[in-house]
Amino acid sequence: MNYKQYQHRIEKAAIACLLIVIVGISYLTECRGQNTDPVLQYTVSMPEPSDHLFHIVLDCKNLKKDTVDLKMPQWMPGYYQIMNYSRLVRNFTAINLEGRETTVERINNNTWRIIPGKNNSLRISYDVYSDRKFVASNYLDSTRGYIVPAATFMFINEHTDIPVIIKVVPFNSWNNIATGLAAIEGKSGEFIAPDFDILYDCPILVGKLEELPSFNISGIKHRFIAYNPGIFNRTEFITALEKTVKAGIDLFGEIPYKEYTFIGIGPGAGGIEHLNNTTVSFSGMGLDKPGAMERIMKFLAHEYFHHYNVKRIRPFELGPFDYDKENRTNLLWFSEGVTVYYEYLIVRRAGLITDEELIKSIESEINTFENDPGRRYQSLSQASYNTWSDGPFGNRPGEEDKLISYYNKGCLAGMILDFAIRNATGNKKSLDNVMRLLYEEYYKKVQRGFTDAELQDACEEVAGISLSPEFEYVYTTKDIEYSKYLSYAGLKITEDKDTSTGRRKFTITRQDNLNSLQLSIFQSWSGGSGI
Repeated sequence: MNYKQYQHRIEKAAIACLLIVIVGISYLTECRGQNTDPVLQYTVSMPEPSDHLFHIVLDCKNLKKDTVDLKMPQWMPGYYQIMNYSRLVRNFTAINLEGRETTVERINNNTWRIIPGKNNSLRISYDVYSDRKFVASNYLDSTRGYIVPAATFMFINEHTDIPVIIKVVPFNSWNNIATGLAAIEGKSGEFIAPDFDILYDCPILVGKLEELPSFNISGIKHRFIAYNPGIFNRTEFITALEKTVKAGIDLFGEIPYKEYTFIGIGPGAGGIEHLNNTTVSFSGMGLDKPGAMERIMKFLAHEYFHHYNVKRIRPFELGPFDYDKENRTNLLWFSEGVTVYYEYLIVRRAGLITDEELIKSIESEINTFENDPGRRYQSLSQASYNTWSDGPFGNRPGEEDKLISYYNKGCLAGMILDFAIRNATGNKKSLDNVMRLLYEEYYKKVQRGFTDAELQDACEEVAGISLSPEFEYVYTTKDIEYSKYLSYAGLKITEDKDTSTGRRKFTITRQDNLNSLQLSIFQSWSGGSGI
């Protein structure tokens, strides 16, 4: 499968193209023409939710293979850890059309080998134990079911590029299904994905859900659906969310999906981004407390902005995916850390925080990083590459801290690049221009991800100068020269020591007597206008 084909399927799914649905349904239900790929339809049910077991039935047709290897992914895109989902599979069986069991062999931890004999059709069934309340894990109890497709639906080895139908049978008292999958018209609870990359990109939430008032931007519908969202001012929340989404869209000037859904899966479970949806921890309780609305909007801005940065603007290594092993890249600092930087800019541009609050956000990131002993040992690129073993947030309890968070330092790297570009171009260009360039050149034009060198080239093309000194902060543990870059925007930084904790304490303030360029940079950066 080449990159053009992969991106073509993603685009078709992302816009929920009616042609895909029509052709896909015809293909899956009738298997017309000369196509010899297997035909797959999954049914997922939850007859006894309190048992924490999803029951999966896979109907396979047109197998035409002596052996069929069914594989459960080892991880899910967006969460860069080996999850070993197959360990939760129970009661795996395969029967032929006559109802007789077929030989099944577990050949490794995530692969079941089936010997179908002369049978071209099989019915496979298994259960998936689902008891962890986490955005990258299945969860099922008497209140709701959260389905992570990569943890639920096996794929036939070497056939992740074929269409699949998913039928969801909710528990009898549940009335809502939330997902980014394209619904099949006239079929309640049935959805279609053109391939497994799209299927694994669309989690499913089932239960008694509440849908908040939707909003349209440029004629595109945006929805927020949640389990037990709690008591809060829904009008204020949706108004703030609409401003946040619009600020993200304004950076690029176009919307690459036909509908977007925020899916609130309950409190304390993280958040993961997808092409036309995001699943997030959410509880509206306490949103009336000072700073709470701003914090939740930063979180939602982060996950929303990811549909541009990492899902479409992406490192070369992140797609098409290998679900059997780690997909390592040096560039998660850009995908995640720069997204942290933009979450602050977006809520400022949305008018939800002040200039001072934006400055305080950057100040907080500096204090976190400068008090992290790991900054002396691990570079940003190393933190990105090694996240599969080290985790994304740095220090592991009980060990000497020699790790950093690419979220944290990546945010600071984004700020440094932004200020360097603004200063070099007389504030005519910024990191915004880099994001747009990557979007146009790699996502839209060549339809692939970018390499390490191509990212630096894009930044230098926009800046018009070499940015090798700035990229040293990515590839080395060199101390960051904050004063230099903050001064471009008329800011200064001071360092003190907290005598009670021994921690270093950094404070950012405005300089006096800014020159015209400093004033221009500060106003366009902190004033929320962008470039």
